[in-house]
Amino acid sequence: MLRDRRVLIVEDEALVTMLIEDGLSEAGAEVVGSAGTVFEALQIIERVAQDGGLDAAVLDINLVGELVTPVADQLAALGVPFVFATGYGTGCDTGGHAAAPVLHKPFATEQLVAAVEAIVSFTPDGAGAFQGD
Repeated sequence: MLRDRRVLIVEDEALVTMLIEDGLSEAGAEVVGSAGTVFEALQIIERVAQDGGLDAAVLDINLVGELVTPVADQLAALGVPFVFATGYGTGCDTGGHAAAPVLHKPFATEQLVAAVEAIVSFTPDGAGAFQGD
């Protein structure tokens, strides 16, 4: 189900980023970029808007002490579904995005893939949420 789906990873831990990227790539997704800060993530979203769009994102909630909320807000405004992947426990602050699924670290690759498959399957046309201009 993730074949050719374009996914952004926003995570500040390099090892976790690599594990997420490997799992999604093995499931057929195209990882369009990874960011360790809010600023980097917003830049990638802007670039991807010009280069084929974005189908989904995996967001860590806390990026070196900065909340990922501006990224989640931008993705929501563009209609791009996302899943939070966090070390925080249940009831964590999702910045007003309570409907977004939350994966609690540590999680298995199968759980990650299933969560991303679930959010991309709900896009209106089934072909991806944000296709850019």
